[in-house]
Amino acid sequence: MMKKRTRHMLIGLLIAIGAIATVNAQVIRQTNRGNMEHQNPVSEWDKTFPKSDKVNHRKVSFKNRYGITLVADLYVPKNATGKLPAIAVSGPFGAVKEQASGLYAQAMAERGFLSVAFDPSYTGESAGTPRYVASPDINTEDFSAAVDFLSLHDMVDPERIGIVGICGWGGFAVNAAANDTRIKATVASTMYDMSRVTANGYFDSMDADKRYAFRKQLNEQRTVDARNGVYALAGGVPDVLPDDAPQFVKDYYAYYKTPRGYHRRSLNLNGGWNTTSSLSFMNFPILAYAGEIRSAVLLVHGEKAHSRYFSEDTFGKLPGDNKELMIVPGPNHTDLYDRTDVIPFDKIQAFFNKYLK
Repeated sequence: MMKKRTRHMLIGLLIAIGAIATVNAQVIRQTNRGNMEHQNPVSEWDKTFPKSDKVNHRKVSFKNRYGITLVADLYVPKNATGKLPAIAVSGPFGAVKEQASGLYAQAMAERGFLSVAFDPSYTGESAGTPRYVASPDINTEDFSAAVDFLSLHDMVDPERIGIVGICGWGGFAVNAAANDTRIKATVASTMYDMSRVTANGYFDSMDADKRYAFRKQLNEQRTVDARNGVYALAGGVPDVLPDDAPQFVKDYYAYYKTPRGYHRRSLNLNGGWNTTSSLSFMNFPILAYAGEIRSAVLLVHGEKAHSRYFSEDTFGKLPGDNKELMIVPGPNHTDLYDRTDVIPFDKIQAFFNKYLK
């Protein structure tokens, strides 16, 4: 049986990596700093991966339909001519564009796609207050806002736009594909279904009584936040791991808390998400209309990932003969964040070449 301290650590970790948060979370005062960050984004190369000499890079920004300014990194193949196919990338849940999404975007630009990796609303260099809010609606909208930007770009063919979502943004990408008919092809890599994991817990371990108790805790936290004028944060990946931490928690630690994936703006490194963000995910299942997606979808997951069941079950909902599930032999969940030796970029390129033509 998992020791009590590890159970407590997991509860605090869940929202940061894809599910529920504690009520006894760290509390910080929210400021307007988040609204200012997008005005002066970092100009130097501060990614967790090396800069490619095959790609031109610059910062860009665009607004979503809620008026929130999103800041992104634009990657353009050098010596590109004509109208290009384009890809928008985001994720993992609690990461920033300088991490995995930027790696994916740059890799796809090396392969001929104009690509943009963006910070979701309320996070990273993007605007929005209070900070560190997650929303099934707004985070899906962020993908469509990126499609708006790409559709109007002078170098992009608006009929050849795809998206890539990593981890929790894999689920948002699938949801965006169900809603936005301009998206011609979608890749979800090592995906989480954020609604399912928040409402049901990992491996569907929560029943209706546990959900009710969790809702009660979160609504009590809303009262506390309203009284104090501050917002409780759920906490990111723990600074110190107990010896009996589950392997997947160790995997998150190995990415976010070591030089491998460390980035100072990552939520998972710091205070984590706004605790009460979980409420909206419990009542709004993001994959309710996955069965109506007509465009192409590729789900990629590692064989040894604890989250593999999300892709497998989602694939069962997808109709048509333009849907694929690829299980990569060997990798765990976070290996598909940054391990270029196992991320199937050749397969992803072939998929987009086929459906963005």
